[in-house]
Amino acid sequence: MKKIHVCDAVGMALCHDITEMNDGFKGVAFRRGHIIRQEDVEHMLNIGKRTVFVWEENAGEIHEDDCARRLAAMAAVEGAHYTEPAEGKVLLMADRRGMLRVNTALLEKINAIGDITIATLPDHYPVECGARLASMRIVPLVTKEEQILAAEALCAQENLLQLHPYKNKKVGVIITGSEVYSGRIADKFEPVVRQKMQHYPAEIVGVTVCDDELEMIVEAARAHLAAGADFLIFTGGMSVDPDDLTPAAIRRLGAEIITHGVPAQPGNMTLVAYLGDVPILGVPGAAIKLPTTIFDVLLPQIFAGDKITKNELIRLADGGLCQLCKSCHWPNCTFGRY
Repeated sequence: MKKIHVCDAVGMALCHDITEMNDGFKGVAFRRGHIIRQEDVEHMLNIGKRTVFVWEENAGEIHEDDCARRLAAMAAVEGAHYTEPAEGKVLLMADRRGMLRVNTALLEKINAIGDITIATLPDHYPVECGARLASMRIVPLVTKEEQILAAEALCAQENLLQLHPYKNKKVGVIITGSEVYSGRIADKFEPVVRQKMQHYPAEIVGVTVCDDELEMIVEAARAHLAAGADFLIFTGGMSVDPDDLTPAAIRRLGAEIITHGVPAQPGNMTLVAYLGDVPILGVPGAAIKLPTTIFDVLLPQIFAGDKITKNELIRLADGGLCQLCKSCHWPNCTFGRY
């Protein structure tokens, strides 16, 4: 584009909107793409526009609105939609609940191209229907097409953004501890689990309280699996004391332990395992006392059906210390980013 005096712009196409404020009116007087006529010159001068920006032939430039549309098209997301450009920007909006996945390495490459700016919610973020997921635009009014082509080439190889819907899960709950099994103290974990499962498409197929006996714990888990459970939650016996049997019971089941212990608090002693495709969480007692622990952080990924990896759990360390705010507003905080 080039800047030119309005008197010399007759017959040329505007590359930006021109707004007007006059006698209570505020709006667009001339729209982008308008071919300037001789009779428009006086009007433009009257609203203070002595110069305008017009398109140059063969400049290889793209307007911000057209860039926004192409950025949206290169990063289509199932379960979400883009708004029409407004002030050169498009927004990605969620059409369903689920967990947002962001290819952070690819995002960095695109934002390093030059004029392109894409901002998103964090990777692994749990979102509700109607949530804003991402914003895309170029910074200047126009940019060279080569920048958009570079971004499109990158996104042709891999997805930038995905919104994974929550899947139905049948949940088996195993509560361990002789003090609970004997009735010496009342169990406080089952109400916590039931309350948290209400936020997901979960069916609790059974809750079993076990004594501190390895075979009893193992058999309780097998019974839930036989009843159709495809997600097991254990609590009790999660510390490193010799008589804490829950991790040993999970191993006896034949599960692969991804980790026992995560670099995050509260929920430091969380255990993550898989028995085939069945996720297993060993949840420490902090989940009973506090509104948000690593238990809450991992649930969206489990219900989204993405297998949790050791490397992902290691990344919890940066931001893994909960600030224990008087009023918890997770996930809109620093805790549990990975």
